[in-house]
Amino acid sequence: MTNLELPASTESVSVARRFTRTELEHSSCDVDTVVLLVSEVVTNAVLHARTPMVISVYDRGEVARIEVSDASPMLPRVHGFAVDSATGRGLRLLDRLSLRWGTDQRMAGPGKVVWFEVGTPAESAWNSFTAGLALEEM
Repeated sequence: MTNLELPASTESVSVARRFTRTELEHSSCDVDTVVLLVSEVVTNAVLHARTPMVISVYDRGEVARIEVSDASPMLPRVHGFAVDSATGRGLRLLDRLSLRWGTDQRMAGPGKVVWFEVGTPAESAWNSFTAGLALEEM
């Protein structure tokens, strides 16, 4: 496990992506999907928690677990945005492309941890996601 502390700044998103990609460079997991989901979760923390955060990367070979902790007690929730909306897809991506995800209260201090796990590359996950988008358009 490796941790990185980040400020509540938009620059933290790209820093988190690079950090995650570097930490998982020898992993068998779907690193591209992990990096995409890191972007979404860190962006949510920057926009909604507005507190410093810590990203933790656990490389378990075929599965990576990512945790993003912040000091906000507000839990993320899926919103019903329009298909052509510029925002609101982060948790849908997380739900469809990760093996599992969730939230926990932080062990020390206020706030929460948003975590997710991604396995080896699977075209079926992307097919499921795009099929879900097509259904939402109807």
